[in-house]
Amino acid sequence: MAEGPKQQMPSRRKARKRALDVLYEADLRDRPPVEVLAGYVERIEKPRPEHLGYAVGLVEGVAAHLDRIDEVIASYAEGWTLGRMPVVDRNLARIAVYELLYVDEIDDAVAISEAVELARQMSTDDSPRFLNGILGRIAEYATR
Repeated sequence: MAEGPKQQMPSRRKARKRALDVLYEADLRDRPPVEVLAGYVERIEKPRPEHLGYAVGLVEGVAAHLDRIDEVIASYAEGWTLGRMPVVDRNLARIAVYELLYVDEIDDAVAISEAVELARQMSTDDSPRFLNGILGRIAEYATR
């Protein structure tokens, strides 16, 4: 049966949503993501959800590679600066670009579609199309 993948997708999506929450807060408060993450993890009741490990990995990975990730986003964001992007979109793009460049077990199409889906749920009407376009161009670059 298809139970495995069905459970895996929502789990990873929840992890991306948690990572987005942390990166969004860090961005708005101009604080280091790993510092915000520590407080966030402390507040989560035990037993902690199994997807938390992937969320932590996303935040730590984005934080570790933030300059490179932002450089890539800026160079493919035709007519947009990072500062002009909605905070949600900027951080969804960061998560997706981190997955595109540094997480081999995630297919490019999955990283892009997950960012687009979260944008559909949490951002502006134009955000899904915007993210799909920029992330598609980055995926072409990332896969050489």
